[in-house]
Amino acid sequence: MHFLVFALTYPLIWLLSKLPMRFLYVISDGFFFLNYYVFKYRKKVVLDNLNLAFPEKSNEEKNAIAKGFFKHFTDLFMESIKAFSISEKEVLKHYKYKNPEVINNLVKEGKSIALVGAHQANWEWSFSLPLVLQGNIYGAYTKLGNKYFEKTLRSSREKFGILGFKTSETVKGMQKNFNKKIQGSYILLSDQSPQLTKTHYWNTFFGINVPIHTGAEMLAKKFDLVVVNYVAKKVKRGYYETEFQLITEEPKLHEGYEITDKYLALTEKNINKQPELYLWSHKRFKHRDKIEEWKEMRVAKQKTKK
Repeated sequence: MHFLVFALTYPLIWLLSKLPMRFLYVISDGFFFLNYYVFKYRKKVVLDNLNLAFPEKSNEEKNAIAKGFFKHFTDLFMESIKAFSISEKEVLKHYKYKNPEVINNLVKEGKSIALVGAHQANWEWSFSLPLVLQGNIYGAYTKLGNKYFEKTLRSSREKFGILGFKTSETVKGMQKNFNKKIQGSYILLSDQSPQLTKTHYWNTFFGINVPIHTGAEMLAKKFDLVVVNYVAKKVKRGYYETEFQLITEEPKLHEGYEITDKYLALTEKNINKQPELYLWSHKRFKHRDKIEEWKEMRVAKQKTKK
């Protein structure tokens, strides 16, 4: 059954990926209309998130951001399909890097790097990082249930030189590199909501108290990784520019969750510049009222250990 699904759908995906971008955006416009006006996929989730994040904005402003998000969301879907066949020349034309020397200079100094980022603008085309950055670049991926799509998608994402880790094996892979003194830059998207059972820290994001991913900071301190934020902005439709923003070169000198706080503040600032480009369709604030429940879970867990 998995092969049948793959055999029926992948040829269509491949053919679509070979179309020029201007034709893909015509298709995107059609998907946007159906999604925004007919099916309304996650429209309520997006508006709920915007109401929480921007209580000072008028309904008209928030509706405009929501509409802009869904236009971008369908564009991103088509751009992800284009990734299957996009060439080096074409991806670098559409996805430019403003200051790759920030990373390359660190690599020359023998440093390994945690590349933290958010689901903003087009993060899928960051698979072109090896075309402008020196050294090994590693990215975590979630294994798909369909092994045929799994193999094809992984091959596509690694075609420019990204080295893939299964998400569940990221720490093990980093430890192996660390033991062998292999340098690397590790892509760590860190903006989604962690499970309550895996939460260690809470802080405000857009003024709302929520559980925060702290894995990037933990790994940076464990393996002495320089922490650099990378953020893409949309210059115009189909064209992006990515900037690298240094957070710290000495993670072990930061106490508590100071690195995470700096990343959060930077992410919020970047989102405010182009709010329609953030992934508002995921439930970033779903645990906002559960801090007491989390505390009870931690107390119960500690009692169980005793």
